[in-house]
Amino acid sequence: MNTESLNRFLYGSKLKVYALMRYTTYILTILAVGILLYAHGVVKDPAILQKLFYAIDGILAVFVAIYLLRILYAFEREKFLRRTWFEGLLMLVVFINEFSTYVLGIPVIYNIFDSIGIPLSVELYRASVSLYMLLLLLIELLETRVHLKTLQLKPGITFLLSFITLISIGTGLFMLPKMTTTPDGMRFIDALFMATSASCITGLVVVDPGTYFTLSGQVLLLVLVQLGGLGVMTFATFFASLMRQGMGIKQHVALHQIMDSESLLSAKGLLSKLITLTLTIEAIGAVIIFATWSPEVQFSNLGSKIFYSVFHSVNGFCNAGFSLFPEGLYTQPLRIGYVMHLTIAALIILGGLGFPTMLDIFSPSSMRRRMAAPWRNWKLLTRVTLYTSAALLTLGTVAFFLLEYYNTLASLSFPEALVTSFFQSVTTRSGGYHTVDISLLNTPTILLFLFLMFIGASPGSMGGGIKTTTFAVIILSVATTIRGRENLEIGHRTIPHSISYKAFSVFTFAAVINLLCIFLLSITDAQFEILQLVFEQVSAFGTVGLSTGITAGLSDAGKLIILLSMYVGRVGTLTLALALSTRASIKGYKYPEAHLAVG
Repeated sequence: MNTESLNRFLYGSKLKVYALMRYTTYILTILAVGILLYAHGVVKDPAILQKLFYAIDGILAVFVAIYLLRILYAFEREKFLRRTWFEGLLMLVVFINEFSTYVLGIPVIYNIFDSIGIPLSVELYRASVSLYMLLLLLIELLETRVHLKTLQLKPGITFLLSFITLISIGTGLFMLPKMTTTPDGMRFIDALFMATSASCITGLVVVDPGTYFTLSGQVLLLVLVQLGGLGVMTFATFFASLMRQGMGIKQHVALHQIMDSESLLSAKGLLSKLITLTLTIEAIGAVIIFATWSPEVQFSNLGSKIFYSVFHSVNGFCNAGFSLFPEGLYTQPLRIGYVMHLTIAALIILGGLGFPTMLDIFSPSSMRRRMAAPWRNWKLLTRVTLYTSAALLTLGTVAFFLLEYYNTLASLSFPEALVTSFFQSVTTRSGGYHTVDISLLNTPTILLFLFLMFIGASPGSMGGGIKTTTFAVIILSVATTIRGRENLEIGHRTIPHSISYKAFSVFTFAAVINLLCIFLLSITDAQFEILQLVFEQVSAFGTVGLSTGITAGLSDAGKLIILLSMYVGRVGTLTLALALSTRASIKGYKYPEAHLAVG
């Protein structure tokens, strides 16, 4: 039977078979994820665990069969295989492992990963496949026009709900018995705090992740950090680019095409670049960190060393700052690992630049255009971001060096003190790691940190704060007013007054939220000094993650205030910017002008 005859033979049953495969995938994916959660979060009996894993392997075998059926009913089979190459590769791995394990009696996946000392190898493999199928299920649901037209949610509300959903799932998972090393499990408020800190890529902790969480809990923490960073970076950047100058006809058409397209990857020109760039940078960072661990740092096996390297690389690039060591990078002997410090500092800087800037600098297409036309400059956003970031990094480095030379830097040589100063300047921009004892810093240094944390990173990045561009626009607007000029000009471009209004609105919003939360903290946690509470609050709002050591000692009410600050700091300014980007109603009149004394 040739291809055309086969296609004609299958055509009549195509719709019924596709419907059956879709419903089967829905049910089995939810069942597999449920079994995985039950197995890794609750069950401790080895016999029951083995039965659960057999069930998951059975579900994975059905996934392989469904993929083969999809190939059969695709009709244009070569095009289908090219389009679903990653899924096909994953199903091939599943098939090889299932066949070798249950037919030949040779567990390939287990043998490979066990040989290099990676624990939970088979479990992670099963979880990865099941979560991938869950992702495909969610994508298909999101692509359904009925769901989109039913929800009718604004982008800002979607972002708010996405973070709330991620935090809720993380909280529930952290409370499972097998996620922690304590027999009683994790308290709700602590689980909520850690899930919020991870999802909002902040890094403040009420427990020691390295000793309090099991490996499953640490993997969950890493996943929340990656989703919290990557999700916001991809979709927030995309929607922000649409909303920057309002929703015109072209933007409406683009948005309609994306929502009604056959694949979520219609925006793959942007989304694929962001994801590829993120994973590439994190992989390179992990390799360098792996190679720069001090011999004095003891790992139980090679797999543990690999996991620690990936964990700290992802947390560095995502500007989260979680560490599996008791005192973070200040733990001995990590505090003298200056090559690793510079590597993590580079990851923090790249993660804090913002993807619009990174794509303008590092994307192959942009580099080719500049090589062909060397006179072409970077985009205005890129120039403002780079120049402002460089100025703030230089200011932070020099100021920290001078303020702490006879304090926390006293025992270090000049090069060591310089690297340490540079690292602290970098990490205050939303990084969260530290290589000095924050509680021993001088008061002027604390005030310097507050200034840098409040500004934070750049638009479309992993970091928080009011953003470097907001700070630049405010400073230049003030300078323009003092000089008596009417228009704000940057790089031979006139910046609209609406941009200045937005910058001052973001600044005011941030200032009011911080002052309100500091006032509430002074009531709920009066046992701490006010400067410590101010530092904790600004660090939370800026999603920085630095602390003077009071986080775990906060009252439950204080923890609730801080976690709300982390949430508002991560989504509030973005949501506000999107809300202000919508078109205002046009009036055909204006009231007479009046003079009002200010200043």
